[in-house]
Amino acid sequence: MPGLPVSPRSPHRFLINRDYARLWYGQAISSVGDYVFSTTLVLWVADVLTRGKPWGPAAVSGVLLAVGAAVLFVGPLAGVFVDRWDALRTMLGTEVIRGLLVAVLVLVSLLPVDALPIGVWLALIYAVVFLLHATGQFFGPARLTIIREIVTGEADRARAAGIAQATAGTAAIIGPPLAAPLLFNAGLQWALLVNVISYAVSYLAIRTIRPVPQDGQREAAGPRPGLLAEFVAGLRFFGGSRFLVALVSVAVIGQCGMGALNTLNVFFLTGNLNAPADLYGYLGTAMGVGGIIGALCAGRIVQWIGARTTAWIGLVLGGVLLIGYSRQSVFLAGLVVLFLFMVPVTMLNTALTPLLLAAAPKEYLGRVMAVFYPCTQLASMVAASTSGWLASSVLRDLTGSLGGLRFGPIDTILTAAGTLIVIAGIYAWIVLPSAATDEQAAPASSGAEEATGASASEPGGLGRG
Repeated sequence: MPGLPVSPRSPHRFLINRDYARLWYGQAISSVGDYVFSTTLVLWVADVLTRGKPWGPAAVSGVLLAVGAAVLFVGPLAGVFVDRWDALRTMLGTEVIRGLLVAVLVLVSLLPVDALPIGVWLALIYAVVFLLHATGQFFGPARLTIIREIVTGEADRARAAGIAQATAGTAAIIGPPLAAPLLFNAGLQWALLVNVISYAVSYLAIRTIRPVPQDGQREAAGPRPGLLAEFVAGLRFFGGSRFLVALVSVAVIGQCGMGALNTLNVFFLTGNLNAPADLYGYLGTAMGVGGIIGALCAGRIVQWIGARTTAWIGLVLGGVLLIGYSRQSVFLAGLVVLFLFMVPVTMLNTALTPLLLAAAPKEYLGRVMAVFYPCTQLASMVAASTSGWLASSVLRDLTGSLGGLRFGPIDTILTAAGTLIVIAGIYAWIVLPSAATDEQAAPASSGAEEATGASASEPGGLGRG
């Protein structure tokens, strides 16, 4: 039965209980498929479909825009629907839909590249990515509901959040290096097929779970408010909180910098680090390792200096390191700096969650998240489209030097992105709560990590919402 204690000799002891272990098995393989899928699409669009085209960066940014559009337009309402549906059936249904969507892309990928116009290929990719992430907006909240039912107690839920973060970081290490060999040696269809298999594994794992709702989690009797009324109430609460508005402003400024990196990193690799495109996966690996180390250190750092201080220092350090990354011209050096960049960024993500949870009462938490994350995703979309457009048009022929440092279009945009992140850190230092508030927020951090732990470690992921 779910939630029963396990023997000290049980292989599931570290994974809390048998139901959570089954969920974890499926999601671990699913996360690897996610990173293979996302890295494959970026590489294929940049190095195969639009190779030699001056508008290649804009085409890559379109993939990220499709992700953002799904979060922005579907995410705010998805949480309300999930609250009304059976969570387990919702998860199973979304896995079937997403598996079929990628399977369609696998079948089309059997065609030669020149069999379809580039515009048709891009439209198909953008549509599949959008639909995958639109469906994922229902999977994510349903998964959290299941975790609440199969994992009881504050300590075990905190462990579940830590396992999710470490798993996502590990998937970021394993997945991207697999994508390039599969794409360039086996073909696009084989790289995409990995993601189809991962959805099937996740489906089978979810089917074995038998959640039992805990006291107070069953739906209360009586009519529910209308969907629009529930959504509007959440918007009013968010807009009426000066702290939440300040917090989302900090996140939006920082996300503008990250959006540029996610869009242009493959072009920075080939143009500035002077490395072949098939090494692109190792940049993701460096980010994954940095994310794992940052996640392991973040809890202790927040305990020592507080969430507010960790947040603004993480932003400032991350921005400075991104500026340093933009000045690299050797692959190995760039790999090291990118790894270092992810350590404070992951600490920042962990520090923001207790601050966010402290400002959102339980009855509004889902709707607060449904406002917060679309706002940050919109910022990422704007940054992705703007950076891709600048690199493809206005700054395409930029060359120059200043103080002995040479500047081109990609490194100039990344320098500006790092500067934005530093500005976000300074703004956070000014507007976020004092250390006293940090102490009040700290006990609630485990619940916030449960809600955001997986996504915090997956920058730029494309396969799941």
